[in-house]
Amino acid sequence: MSVMPKSPVARRPRQAAMSEFERRLQGEMKGEVAFDAGSRGRYATDASIYQIMPLGVVVPRDQQDLSLALDIAREFGAPVLPRGGGTSQCGQTVNEALVIDTSRWLTGIGDLDLEARTVTVEPGVVLDHLNAWLKPHGLWFPVDVSTSAQCTLGGMAGNNSCGSRSIRYGNMVHNVLGLEATLADGREAVFGRFDEIAPGSALAGLAGSVSAIIQREAAAIREHYPQVLRRVGGYNLDLFDCRNPIPYDAEGRANFAHLLIGSEGTLAFTRKLTLKLSPLPVHKVLGVVNFPTFYQAMDMTQYIVELGPAAVELVDRTMIELALENPAFRPTVEKSLIGRPDALLLVEFAGEDLDSQLRQLKALETLMGDLGLPGSVVGLTAGAEQSALWNVRKAGLNIMMSMKGDGKPVSFIEDCAVPLEHLAEYTEQLTEVFHRHGTEGTWYAHASVGTLHVRPILDMRRGGAAKMRAIAEEASELVRRYKGAYSGEHGDGICRGEWVAWQFGAGLNAAFGEIKRLFDPDNRFNPNKIVDTPKMDDARLFRFPADHQIITVATELDWSAWDVTRDPLSGDLGAPGSGGDPAHGLAKAVEMCNNNGHCRKFDAGTMCPSYRISRDERHLTRGRANTLRLVLAGQIGDRGLASDEVAETLDLCVSCKGCKRDCPTGVDMAKFKIEARAARAKEQGLSWRDKLVSELPRYAPWMRHVGKLAARLERVSWLGGRGKRWLGFAEARSLPVFAGDYLRTTQRTTKGS
Repeated sequence: MSVMPKSPVARRPRQAAMSEFERRLQGEMKGEVAFDAGSRGRYATDASIYQIMPLGVVVPRDQQDLSLALDIAREFGAPVLPRGGGTSQCGQTVNEALVIDTSRWLTGIGDLDLEARTVTVEPGVVLDHLNAWLKPHGLWFPVDVSTSAQCTLGGMAGNNSCGSRSIRYGNMVHNVLGLEATLADGREAVFGRFDEIAPGSALAGLAGSVSAIIQREAAAIREHYPQVLRRVGGYNLDLFDCRNPIPYDAEGRANFAHLLIGSEGTLAFTRKLTLKLSPLPVHKVLGVVNFPTFYQAMDMTQYIVELGPAAVELVDRTMIELALENPAFRPTVEKSLIGRPDALLLVEFAGEDLDSQLRQLKALETLMGDLGLPGSVVGLTAGAEQSALWNVRKAGLNIMMSMKGDGKPVSFIEDCAVPLEHLAEYTEQLTEVFHRHGTEGTWYAHASVGTLHVRPILDMRRGGAAKMRAIAEEASELVRRYKGAYSGEHGDGICRGEWVAWQFGAGLNAAFGEIKRLFDPDNRFNPNKIVDTPKMDDARLFRFPADHQIITVATELDWSAWDVTRDPLSGDLGAPGSGGDPAHGLAKAVEMCNNNGHCRKFDAGTMCPSYRISRDERHLTRGRANTLRLVLAGQIGDRGLASDEVAETLDLCVSCKGCKRDCPTGVDMAKFKIEARAARAKEQGLSWRDKLVSELPRYAPWMRHVGKLAARLERVSWLGGRGKRWLGFAEARSLPVFAGDYLRTTQRTTKGS
């Protein structure tokens, strides 16, 4: 075993150099460059419990722009962090680094080979967009994660994402054939099969060194890599001796690209991915199995899997009840229930022959009868019904995060994976752990592969960090007892990075450090992830640490419904106004946004029109909520809700209420905008534009005398344009034309009518 020194500490440029760093990026890149507090704050969080302010943000317009950003960052010694949809749950996509957002412009799809069933994509391509593009060809990319409407392929590769149907199709590592990346020294390299690496190429030396480390650690790899389908911790050093139940390569050939899958952007910057595609299933049927107890659902999963389903997904009682409270989900859920079940399993069969799928559905009904639960299956054969129920499952995390109060389901042990034969015991014992610490967990997701997403309800501002540590340590012992994987799907990031050494042992942990230093000797690619990671409960990294403060706000609207306490065991809510929010519930309403990125979708629903046009995080519901949260915490802005940062991010909000309808946590940005504009008007009054619009009913009668003159003046281009600019209207916008004669009424109107 070789023990290597720690990676060098990633250093940020000094302040003077930072200014020059920003100037160079601004001067040479075509894309956006933002170093202001508001922009940095919007990229300081992902869907995890962590918050780290980045150095700055760049949004490259094309591959050349990306190269410029990487070259300039290398010249200044600045760390870099690739980012796609920002939906990571473990803190992978937050760091004190230059954030490079690929999701806006690096979205090219090309090189489709129908015969080989492969396609090449840029890292910012959204999964649902790719599958919509592939559908006319009868193909799809089957790593169907629940965030498919907003996650990007680059982020999925960095995380080694899985999806509901991984029991049939595997994880990202099983479906990536090659990738193009920029190395730490600026060279570009194409990663593929080891036996295709050209001697003397940029990769030849790296490949030889990596192979030597893997061969040296072969015995440790066989001993410590858990043999479960869901294992995404550390680096994939089992390239030559795959420990996954599904081989990484169908022909058994080692692929160098697979080392980068799941590496969380710590080894190289991915520019393009070549993906393996699968035929779209012609027919699908869905069996919804109703269980009187949660334990029965877990215990019987192992027998259901033997029927060969494409997916087996869990929905627990808490999620059922929360879904029934959502008008968008209630009708779908009600159709699937028999009585009042404690858990549901969604069992999908898919293939070419409908009769075959119907026979499998019948076999499921027979099996449940043999197991003592006759009449427990609701069969769904219509595509629309199946899609509606899958949408409920895909919204599982967001549904659970709709809980009011400071206590929220917290992600840190949510993807431990254990063999199916131990799943019932594991879940039962972990529930006992939660109860010992005075809390409850919510369960859902991938029963078919022994990976259940469970989040204990914790208040991170009031003792939650200590409970998180205690629960994590007890959960780790259960995972070890059942020979499972502590990090099964959502990656290492911050919340599981410190457990890498625990899972793989000191020798392999040192080998991971060697791999990191081979690829990134200056520790600039997403530093302190996977290797040399911080503690999961480092309070300096929390979004809501124990000393989190809210500024006092005199609100105009009633927010007391959000200002409540919640019992983590019973779920009972305190009276409105009992939560102690200095902003009278406004801050707690803003904090309902958990950064899941559901508002980034383009192809369904109504949220968010200004983002769909701009594709700018500033004009996204999530970005606006983050800005408001940071302002209410006094972390950006100097005038509370009247701050320029708030006005800027809310400027293009059209108050359509699409977010209130579509957001699973009920974020209502239109209502927030009313509160923010009231605060700004109170401080500095209304602008001429606002006065002209709001007072129109008062001055309209007088405009009949000068309306024709105003219309003529507007037609004088230089005069009309200058006047509109002065008033704050767009030059292309025509002003109202007032009639000379109009009808009068003797009826008095009320204010606001």
